[in-house]
Amino acid sequence: MKKNYSILFFSILFFFSCTKKTHTNENDSALNRNLKTYLSLAQDDKLPLEYKIDYSKKALGIVMDQNNDSLNRANLFKVANRFYNANDLESFKKTVWIVLDRSQQSKDSIYIAKAYTYLGDYYSDKALSDSAFVYYFKAEKIYFRLDSNSNLAKIRLSKAYLQFAEGDYLGSEKAVFNALKVVGGKNNNEIVYEAYNLLGAIYNQLEEYNKSLEFHNKALMSIDDRFIPVEFQSRATSLNNIGYVYNNIKNYQKAKTYYESALKEKNLKEDKPSLYATLIDNLAYAKFKLSDKKGLPDMFYESIKFRDSLKLPGGVVSIKLHLSEFYAYNKDTVKAMEFSLESLHESKKLKSSRNVLSSLKQLATIDPKNASVYSEEYIRINDSLQKGERQMGDKFTRIEYETSEIKDQNSNLQEKNKTLIYVFSICTLIGLFFYVYKTQQAKNRELLFKQQQQVANEDIYNLMISQQNDIEHTRIKEKKRVAQELHDGVLGRMFGVRISLDSLDKIDEAEAAPKRKKYLTELKHIEEDIREISHDLNREKTELINNFVAILNKLFENQQNTYESKLVTYFDPHIKWDLVSNAIKINLYRIVQEALQNCNKYADANTITVEFKSEIDYLLLSIADDGVGFNAKRTKNGIGLHNIEYRAAECNGTVSIKSVKGQGTLVIIKVPIDQKINLQNNDK
Repeated sequence: MKKNYSILFFSILFFFSCTKKTHTNENDSALNRNLKTYLSLAQDDKLPLEYKIDYSKKALGIVMDQNNDSLNRANLFKVANRFYNANDLESFKKTVWIVLDRSQQSKDSIYIAKAYTYLGDYYSDKALSDSAFVYYFKAEKIYFRLDSNSNLAKIRLSKAYLQFAEGDYLGSEKAVFNALKVVGGKNNNEIVYEAYNLLGAIYNQLEEYNKSLEFHNKALMSIDDRFIPVEFQSRATSLNNIGYVYNNIKNYQKAKTYYESALKEKNLKEDKPSLYATLIDNLAYAKFKLSDKKGLPDMFYESIKFRDSLKLPGGVVSIKLHLSEFYAYNKDTVKAMEFSLESLHESKKLKSSRNVLSSLKQLATIDPKNASVYSEEYIRINDSLQKGERQMGDKFTRIEYETSEIKDQNSNLQEKNKTLIYVFSICTLIGLFFYVYKTQQAKNRELLFKQQQQVANEDIYNLMISQQNDIEHTRIKEKKRVAQELHDGVLGRMFGVRISLDSLDKIDEAEAAPKRKKYLTELKHIEEDIREISHDLNREKTELINNFVAILNKLFENQQNTYESKLVTYFDPHIKWDLVSNAIKINLYRIVQEALQNCNKYADANTITVEFKSEIDYLLLSIADDGVGFNAKRTKNGIGLHNIEYRAAECNGTVSIKSVKGQGTLVIIKVPIDQKINLQNNDK
């Protein structure tokens, strides 16, 4: 009854555990579906920003409850990207710190570097160049250590953009070329494009316009739609940049041509609205400089409206400066002053020193009465800006120095590691060589010992065979002697007794009785002599038989003393060893010796069995082991097996080999012996 209760209890427990597992799997699947939905909605451009941010937060809530694994960290980066695209930079930073913490817990270097890169982007967008540069620098160190060239090139480009924004053009130029050093191949087409594009912008600021045009054209030529998505509008960007350079060298006609070509790019307004607004402003300014009033000033206002909708105040400042210049040219001083002052106010609000300088310069032109005031402020801000740029350049230089120093340390460490590896490898090889040498030396000594032992065994066997031959000659001689003794002694006496017994028939019974008794006594003496001769012959026969068995037992004793395998032997008592010729005995000995050597070398057996059995007209020798075995059908005969077959053939015998991998090997030698004939002869 208790047994039934136990079965019932475990069945219920199993049911609930399976149910719980099923519910867990279903919940996980539902959460994963919700996460996928939230991430998709968070990047739906048709939804308002607040909706997209809300969906991003819901996705973050799901990801936070997941286990800290590579998939979880990848999902956190996806959520961070959604916040960044929705311009929710604080939520973006919070998410990045979370994924950074989890990556550090898991010691995931690649994701740690990625998190540092994202933090650099955050501080770069916040115009906190010091902090941005520090995190870019941390990411660069990790990518350099990991030998991740593509990521290393990207982070160096990010540093270059940061230096460019801070006016450190020479430092930015160096960073771009450092990025190009580590990048290569068509798979990095996007990085190459960005590098050429930035170099064109740098040389434009340095007023090296020919170099600027060269690199902007290189950027344009490097665009490959297979690697850079068409939606990025890279072609339109390069055309705008080339037009801007021509604008700076006052070749407004060419500038206009490039701006118009850029605006013809398909889906520009939808794919990159900020670039579309910039091109409208730049084209309007080129047309203004060419005195082409068609569409002016409406194009400027269109650009302002578009940038306001995109919340791009920095771009609005430059358009208002263009409008101020446009109205000043058309003698509308009031509007010119209005737009210049708005530009100055917004530039100060945005802390854009360069736009402040441009606004002050424009105000000094259109308001001559206050030109001195504007000029003083221009000089003060310009001096401060130049000083700040120098300080920023020095700061970037110090960080670059630290980077070079760390790189040198890493190089030295790598060299030391290589040296240690070489030394360790050499020591290992020497040790291995010494070990192999000693092992081979021991094997050679063992082989030499076995060879010497085999030679000694063969010498002993040959000696014993020689002794057996001597015994055989002595036996033959003794047989002749016995035959002669029987013929001359026993047979003569028996013949005399027989004659005497025949003569008794001719005399009386009373006289014959004592003579008959005398003759019977003589017959008993003859019988004793015959029995004595027979016993002598039997003792000689046993000695001969035991001599061959002793030779084999000596071989078996050596085997047991030398090897760990257990040896089991059996001699069939029905075998008539005296009927087996010496040639057969020698070959049988050699076969046993060869078979034992094969077992010792290859079989790895625990037990070896050697048996001699008697069959009608045949002698059977079987050698079996429980070793590794081999495929008897596929494996070609080695020298050992060939010798066994050769020895068996010498005896007119046959060899049968049965072996299965993992199940051992059985060798059976069947040698014909004409026992019946020999037995008959022996009986005679």
